[in-house]
Amino acid sequence: MTAAPTCPATGEPGAPGALGELTGFRVGVTAHRRATDFIAALERRGAQVVHAPALRISPVAEDTRVVEDTRALLAHRPEIVVVTTAYGLRRWFEAADAAGLGEDLRDAFRAARVLTRGAKARGQVLALELEDAEASEDERTSSVVDRLLADGVAGARVAVQLHGMADELQLERLVAAGARVDTVAPYRWLSADDGERLPALIRDVCERRLDVLTFTAAPAVDSLFSTAQELGRCADLVDALRTDVTAAAVGPVCAGPLREAGVEPLVPERYRLGALVRAVCTHAVEERTLTVPTRHGTLRLMSTGAALEDVFVPLSDAQVAVLRALAAHPGAVVPRGRLLSAVPGLETEHALEMVISRLRKVLPAPLVATVIKRGYRLDR
Repeated sequence: MTAAPTCPATGEPGAPGALGELTGFRVGVTAHRRATDFIAALERRGAQVVHAPALRISPVAEDTRVVEDTRALLAHRPEIVVVTTAYGLRRWFEAADAAGLGEDLRDAFRAARVLTRGAKARGQVLALELEDAEASEDERTSSVVDRLLADGVAGARVAVQLHGMADELQLERLVAAGARVDTVAPYRWLSADDGERLPALIRDVCERRLDVLTFTAAPAVDSLFSTAQELGRCADLVDALRTDVTAAAVGPVCAGPLREAGVEPLVPERYRLGALVRAVCTHAVEERTLTVPTRHGTLRLMSTGAALEDVFVPLSDAQVAVLRALAAHPGAVVPRGRLLSAVPGLETEHALEMVISRLRKVLPAPLVATVIKRGYRLDR
């Protein structure tokens, strides 16, 4: 469930606080691996985070398949090795060392031409004290395959380290060009759903209670969509991600399943968690903040509150909806009926008056003015 609004500075419910880049915004996190660091980075910037890991990585001690695949690869002695992730390569060697195959695997790497999908994977090759590897500058497996096909791979034995799921298209391209392909999956994705958090996250998205929903792995997108399908809410989920809730993916591979569903995600230029955090911050400030000048100072409206002259005040969903309706027509009178329609579930003028009364109490300036018998207006 989404936490109640709190002051980023004090943590006290309903207290005003200093403004961070993501103060006033709700961000959903579907990551499992490195989720703690990712969430901490978002929260340091003031975000309210809803965490529901869609998938988790299988424990290496429980995954015997990687050892079996390694034995098969060593028997075939690959001429080319393609490394897709630093984490996967590290886990691969940890499993190989535990099975007594580590030195044989190192010998296989030293005898082969090694290509990596990016700089981090290349760095891990060097960290393992192996010879330097060729790296794709755009961090795409397709670019690595493009280079191999240009050089020719007919008859060559090619080993590909998978990153949690098989990139079938790239494997098919290698096979079609005449390569004999072995694959090794150092980790597999398992369900992380405890039966409560993922459905709750899906409801939050469908009800437009999140500003941004983040993804760090393509299988997590598939897991989210399949869970939504089981709940009968897949169409609602996709509609929300196409319109009111921004999907954010760490890179183009992760963005693939979203684009296939007709959702165009936010993708940082550099495919790193830090870059994803910065991209979410920029998007929130530039695209999801309503800024209105008033005689009391600059008013900025976010999804969970408002900031006046950089002092943030947490607000209820109803208070935010009323303030947004007034800010959409700054200085103009907004009839009560229009304000009632702006707040789902608000049915009577008395209920509206209560929302506005509470709103006036928490705002640091008299921003909401009553126009007798007509409605309300934002005091500019």
